[in-house]
Amino acid sequence: MNTIALLVPHWGGSGGFWPIIPLFWGLFWVGVVALAITARRKGWWGPRHAHPAGPAGAAGTAGSPTASAERILAERYARGEMGDDEYYEKLSVLKSGAS
Repeated sequence: MNTIALLVPHWGGSGGFWPIIPLFWGLFWVGVVALAITARRKGWWGPRHAHPAGPAGAAGTAGSPTASAERILAERYARGEMGDDEYYEKLSVLKSGAS
């Protein structure tokens, strides 16, 4: 009991100073959230997405010269617009024309 009696004056000893600490913690977390939002929007943090390089065939596109045609062909195949045979036939034409 004597220990509690000794600590009581220290609990409220610095009367007007106590609101500053929660204020600093609040500002700290607001800064962390603002930094995370800024980093996410600018692409510094988060999943990396391929940015479009412009129109098809523009300089700087990755892959082979027929990459966009192969992608379109794969999308049409995925939508069911063509069967297996037609897809592989057109894909082989694209691949043989690229080499």
